[in-house]
Amino acid sequence: MLWHYTKPQRKEVWITNMFGLFGRRQASDHTKSGLIKHVNASTFKQEVLESDIPVLVDFWAPWCGPCRMLAPILEDIAREYQGRLKVVKLNTDENPITANAYGIQGIPTLILFTRGFARERLVGLMPKQHIMAKILPYLPAEAPTTAANTETV
Repeated sequence: MLWHYTKPQRKEVWITNMFGLFGRRQASDHTKSGLIKHVNASTFKQEVLESDIPVLVDFWAPWCGPCRMLAPILEDIAREYQGRLKVVKLNTDENPITANAYGIQGIPTLILFTRGFARERLVGLMPKQHIMAKILPYLPAEAPTTAANTETV
């Protein structure tokens, strides 16, 4: 019998339980609100390193269970600190060189960047309070104003 491989039309994530293979479901990007942007190797410098506000980068992969569990926490953080903090996601499977450049050995890994430098690194799934305790000292007191959102009277 001849085996033929065809590329799947959509990404699928295999879900396992303690007894082994459980099933599969279609992968999602976990960014329902649109506040979290996906970056890649070509947009990383502009979106992260050249940002005027602190950037929290989530190094993740679609097959990673803890990464999927962290996604709603990051959505809450992005919503609550909108304008003071930018939250982005970088898929380590699709961007291994960028992940390697920052020494990512386990996911999920969160790195907080300010003015182009990595300031804090958090590895693994953790509660929102722990994440905020580490990154809050680096956030501005209020959202920076730009010429586009200020009015002169």
